[in-house]
Amino acid sequence: QVQLVESGGGLVQAGGSLRLSCAASGRTFRSYAMGWFRQAPGKEREFVAAISWSGGSTHYSDSVKGRFTISRDNAKNTVYLQMNSLKPEDTAVYYCAADRALRWDSERYDYWGQGTQVTVSS
Repeated sequence: QVQLVESGGGLVQAGGSLRLSCAASGRTFRSYAMGWFRQAPGKEREFVAAISWSGGSTHYSDSVKGRFTISRDNAKNTVYLQMNSLKPEDTAVYYCAADRALRWDSERYDYWGQGTQVTVSS
């Protein structure tokens, strides 16, 4: 069982930056591949980024590639999403997810956090 808690969301102007964190409970964090997803009002949840167990492999959606960076610190049981050059269309609730399998952009992750709101003003 893994519990995930996101933090770091907030209100930022277009062009600004935010870093989201997702802290995981348990001592087996390194056994889980991690992902970030987001859901904007009135839209379906969509994949943002994912990272493998060791952090050696990453995958991004085309909409964030080059602007967002996913990373993890297995010693701190935490995965991060550094978001630069933010746009109003990045406004959404951001969720982190965990699974022992490498799910990449599939929503078949076993564990999900509660989400953190990111709002980008124009």
